Amino acid sequence: MDAFVFDAYGTLFDVHSVVRRCEALWPGKGAALSQAWRTKQLEYTWQRSLMGRYRPFSEVTRDALQWACESLGLALREEDLAQLMADYLELDLFPEVTQALGRLRGRKTAILSNGSPDMLEPLVRHSGLALDAVISVDSLRIYKPAPAVYELAMKTLGVADKTAITFVSSNGWDAIGAKAFGFRVFWVNRSGAPLDRMDVAPDRIGRTLLELG
Repeated sequence: MDAFVFDAYGTLFDVHSVVRRCEALWPGKGAALSQAWRTKQLEYTWQRSLMGRYRPFSEVTRDALQWACESLGLALREEDLAQLMADYLELDLFPEVTQALGRLRGRKTAILSNGSPDMLEPLVRHSGLALDAVISVDSLRIYKPAPAVYELAMKTLGVADKTAITFVSSNGWDAIGAKAFGFRVFWVNRSGAPLDRMDVAPDRIGRTLLELG
């Protein structure tokens, strides 16, 4: 049976739903803070993977928030940091997620995420999503797009054929990483970004998960 494996952050869950809290705390700076936070969060995962200095995604996310606030000259109180980190456990689903996953009923579905279990488990529980597996990179101590992470999805789901898995991500670098590994890939290009200049490309590209089929 074919399996559908989804990235979590930016694909199923809107990381920028934290902008509401950011804007309430620092009026006029919410969008800039949310963007800087997300950008640095990703940069830290790549840096830590390359340096072999893994830290759980919750720590990476906290560090990135502190950096982003400092870069924008925003005073971050301990209670504000705690509240924003708590908001990450209740991110909004993108509007079409429930319908899109409903169309896959009867197929294996899973999340494969850089998120650490202390972030993913409450997030998925809060969302009400029903999946066959929620897979974290934490057991490997390295982040996507390392090939070992995509292999972990195969092992967890008991799928021997790479092409039996359709990997879905809104992150271009993640979609490319999964395709380089050998998965079938659907890139949810929500922002209309250009394709990364690599020697592989996703099998399909769409703007929402409803185009998955």
